[in-house]
Amino acid sequence: MPSISAIIITKNESANLEDCLKSLNGLVNEIIVVDSQSTDNTVEIAKQYGAIVSQTTDWPGFGPQKNRALDLASNEWIFSIDADERATPELNTEIHEVLKSPTTTCYYSPRLSYYCGKFLKHGGWYPDYVYRLFKKESARFSDDLVHERLVYSGTPQKLNNHLIHYSYLRFEQVIAKINAYSSAGAKQAFEAGKRTSLFSAIGHGIWTFLRTYIIRRGFLDGQHGLAMAISAGHTTYYKYLKLWHLGQEQKRSK
Repeated sequence: MPSISAIIITKNESANLEDCLKSLNGLVNEIIVVDSQSTDNTVEIAKQYGAIVSQTTDWPGFGPQKNRALDLASNEWIFSIDADERATPELNTEIHEVLKSPTTTCYYSPRLSYYCGKFLKHGGWYPDYVYRLFKKESARFSDDLVHERLVYSGTPQKLNNHLIHYSYLRFEQVIAKINAYSSAGAKQAFEAGKRTSLFSAIGHGIWTFLRTYIIRRGFLDGQHGLAMAISAGHTTYYKYLKLWHLGQEQKRSK
């Protein structure tokens, strides 16, 4: 079977990283961690598990940071994983079998995500296919500041077993990520030339909630599904609110 490099980007991931690295046992031959100035013991944990660690002084965004990790990998195949994700034993076994005789250069798998006490199966959260296994020379990450995507060549194929994603353990994390992702999304949209209004921000937020809770049947996940749909609406609302504010600041500066 071809050798595999795991690539991970981190910042203050000491609560997650060890379990992530344990889940890669027996799957990969090399672990690359690109760390963005963690102030906890993230780097120490990575080194304990034999990772090659590179620390950066700037933050270019998720896509460019992942490309830095990709450039450091030395193996033919890449497995990209986030620190709050876990590769299941079933997925590891499937990857081993697939790479004995690969038929493409890129594979994607379903991802099961945890939201403050419950794994969600609706609202657009599952199967949530993610592209994580690919030949190094066949793909790069987009340069997006947030919500980066894998740009690949060839025809991807599906893996049947899933990743586990501990996206939100507590509601404090939900609030923090709403702020972080809405700011990054607003900045990315503003730099792309997009502008909006206050009323558009309200409309986008309401639509996101309705799409998540009604159209994508988030209500089937009970109270957790409702809470998730509300937080999704808030994220979208604040993204467009911040985009509107950036536009107002630009007008005042002229």
